Amino acid sequence: MKFSKTLIAASLAFVSADSFAAAFQLSEQNASGLGRAYAGEASIADDASVVARNPALMTLFKDKQLSVAAIGVIPDVSLEGEGAPTGIDQSSLDDDSIAPSAVVPAAYFTMPYSDKISLGFGAFSNFGLSTDFDDDYAAGQIAGKTEIFTVNLNASVAYKVTEKFSYGIGLNVVYAEAEIVRHLGETPLPYPAQTEVVNLEGDDTGYALNVGLMYQLDENSRFGFNYRTETDITFEGTYSSAARGIAERSGSVDITLPAIAEFSGSHQLDEKLGLHYSVLWTGWSSFDKLEAEVGLPPEQGFEKTEDFSDSFRYSVGTDYQLNEDILLRAGVAFDESPVSQDHLSISIPDTDRFWFSFGGNYAIDQQSNVDLGVSIIRGKTQNFEEDGFEFESEGNAVLIGAQYNYKF
Repeated sequence: MKFSKTLIAASLAFVSADSFAAAFQLSEQNASGLGRAYAGEASIADDASVVARNPALMTLFKDKQLSVAAIGVIPDVSLEGEGAPTGIDQSSLDDDSIAPSAVVPAAYFTMPYSDKISLGFGAFSNFGLSTDFDDDYAAGQIAGKTEIFTVNLNASVAYKVTEKFSYGIGLNVVYAEAEIVRHLGETPLPYPAQTEVVNLEGDDTGYALNVGLMYQLDENSRFGFNYRTETDITFEGTYSSAARGIAERSGSVDITLPAIAEFSGSHQLDEKLGLHYSVLWTGWSSFDKLEAEVGLPPEQGFEKTEDFSDSFRYSVGTDYQLNEDILLRAGVAFDESPVSQDHLSISIPDTDRFWFSFGGNYAIDQQSNVDLGVSIIRGKTQNFEEDGFEFESEGNAVLIGAQYNYKF
């Protein structure tokens, strides 16, 4: 059992470069904010996607609002072997496509219930990742497939206290799935490299609250704040190992999705030009270790220290009303990694990132409009060692988003 515990501990590094925000956090809740690098998300009221980032802003809408968005993530995540244990070809560690492309969808609906109360509903994601190595990858015991998928269903209500101040609260139901597959890789053992040594699958549903505040300083300046609580998730599912002849057993892994807080400001500088900014904090220090139980009766499979640190994301953006129908957007952001140099791995090649974004909105008619956005994300090169292997990783990406908005 000691051998399988070691492999599970090595495999359950749940964080990857292809989420393209701090650790496995996602920023892509809409396409309208994408063009500003998501600056001002807690203070600007573009559309119904305010449900995700600050429900208090719903009180600014006089009509029912519907928004449907999709953001394509096109990663460029490469890994190069810098050193390998004796007997393993170092070039076999190189891989220029460890993160597959993905689409992040979202949908929202808001409606005024009365002069002071507004309601909203949303389906989106705050966390997710995917890395996928070839089955015969040389360092298969620390590589393989790592995937987390989450869906956040939100119901929110907002109340206008005065013409200048509103608050909102939302209930979040978070469904999460995880899959981790590891292979034997190149070893002295008389087994093919693609022999499966770990296969873990599980899912769970957790719950969280978020609270938003909005203050209208004057007709040209607005501030917003949103706080989202932690979400406890226990991935309950199955564990198996073909290499050890172990058929399916029950298994579970506990993680805590961190709390998130965002402060934003939005200012209309003149009739055409707007300025927006955000500081977003994520409480990654709650993600201090991974624990697993395997079999019936359950016994501890492993306990692995992660020791993440709280992180910040800073963004500033602008929009410009070119004419009656077209609004242009641009923004930059700095995304701080919570992962220390000592805890980097193939599945955690996380790094600080810079965002360079642009986009716009086109008004089709008085009821409908569309948003387009593009972000170019550049990550810092990282060098690290794991289980006797030495690596250099680099993670970049392009995000392309589109969104349709309708009011009625």
